[in-house]
Amino acid sequence: MNFFKTLLIILSIILLESCASGYKTLELNSMRYLGTNVTDSIKFDYRYNLLSKKYAKKEIKKGIKVIAVKITNNSSKDLVFGEDVKLTQANGTEIYVMDNEYVYKSLKQSPASYLWYLFLTPLNLYTTSTETTRNGYTRENTNSIPIGLAIGPGLAGGNMIAASSANKKFKQDLLTYSINGTVLKKGETTYGLIGIESKYKNALKLILNSSKPQEINN
Repeated sequence: MNFFKTLLIILSIILLESCASGYKTLELNSMRYLGTNVTDSIKFDYRYNLLSKKYAKKEIKKGIKVIAVKITNNSSKDLVFGEDVKLTQANGTEIYVMDNEYVYKSLKQSPASYLWYLFLTPLNLYTTSTETTRNGYTRENTNSIPIGLAIGPGLAGGNMIAASSANKKFKQDLLTYSINGTVLKKGETTYGLIGIESKYKNALKLILNSSKPQEINN
């Protein structure tokens, strides 16, 4: 009996760990930012550790970091993210900001991966009952309940729907907060989500792009 209880517990843990992850829509304008610096009248705040569960595991696996950024342009002119200003490490090394569509495709859950739950469809629950006949003999009756018909398709369908819903929210966040090529209005604060290729949570800076040709006033 203890063996079957242990087996049931292990199976339950495996099923729970294999379930689809939910996704909570990010509120960039109300979250707390943990890194901040000011360069060339540009205040730059950022935060790692935005994703959780399977999305966070994929970040590690793919070597991608999704970062929330908050940029306040206190300069005297509008600036374009990725053209007039660029993202660098603390030591000045420029960082390539990934396309958000690529970030989504790299980190999204695969709904089809939950089809393996269909292998549970043939699962039966066996129950044994004892009865005494008119002659005083005792006999055991074994009955089977095809619980897999509900569990297999139910878990597969439920997890596929949950994964698709979470992916939709994740993609919408990346679309809403896409910042590459965005105009940073002077005197205003802009929020964005960026993806960079990195295994570490390095300190970041946002600086004016000194290599961009300067405008010539006649």
